Amino acid sequence: MGGFQQARTELGARLRHLRETAHLSGKELAERLSWQASKVSRIENARQTVTEDDIVQWARATDASPEVVEELVEQVLGLPDRQDSWRQRHRGGLAALQEDVLDMEARTTLLRVFEPGVVIGLLQTTEYARSIFTRIKRLYRSPDEIDAAIRVRMRRQDILYDQSRRFRFVLPEAVLRYRLAPLDVMRGQLDRLLAVTALPNVEFGVIPFEAPLPSAPLNGFWMYDDAHVTVPTRTRDLLLRDPDDVAFYARTFEELYEVAVFGEDARSVIVRVLNDFSGQSRD
Repeated sequence: MGGFQQARTELGARLRHLRETAHLSGKELAERLSWQASKVSRIENARQTVTEDDIVQWARATDASPEVVEELVEQVLGLPDRQDSWRQRHRGGLAALQEDVLDMEARTTLLRVFEPGVVIGLLQTTEYARSIFTRIKRLYRSPDEIDAAIRVRMRRQDILYDQSRRFRFVLPEAVLRYRLAPLDVMRGQLDRLLAVTALPNVEFGVIPFEAPLPSAPLNGFWMYDDAHVTVPTRTRDLLLRDPDDVAFYARTFEELYEVAVFGEDARSVIVRVLNDFSGQSRD
């Protein structure tokens, strides 16, 4: 067991002890915190990384002393989670990973995403998501929870209709063309993106092939307010909280945003790709 997972296991055990000392079941604690019961189980069993906010709420609900709260917060801040192993994360299953992301999104009012390889998860259709999760399962040998993972991913999309939140999404035109799903699924996915461009709190940008790039689109990243950035790689999920790192990715996002097209221009790019797919289906 790696250092990160060992630290997370020890923290989960301490939190379970607090809950049991307070004579609360997992379901009862979840109800007090307005969480899903599965979140309590995932944290206690080291399948989800607890946040500082989670710790404070948990401690308050279990009547922990201020000294214990301080110790637990220090333990959380000491977790070496800047290099969260995908091997460890996928061991808990695809659905648990989606629950982790849902929790982060629920605490975010401004979400900025650049994704150079795949349609952004919050915008995926059910069948496109199925194709993606099938590939992830094969690559990482995750437990077979594809249907459960899709259900959580679709539930995540409810946040798009919360007018108190803002979303800024940018992806290259190439993403619209990558054949990560059958043609009929790709056409349905593009239709979904056309609908997304009409949401008032969503800025959906496409970088056309002809646009001059400010830098090479080496990797995607997700910015949760100005609190932290997640940068997924093949084997590590980097969680960056340092203000300089966050500022760097904010500048990078703005540069990509400047060369993207939005509104009617973005829809024109999507329609162009749809037309090309229609031509391919007749060949």
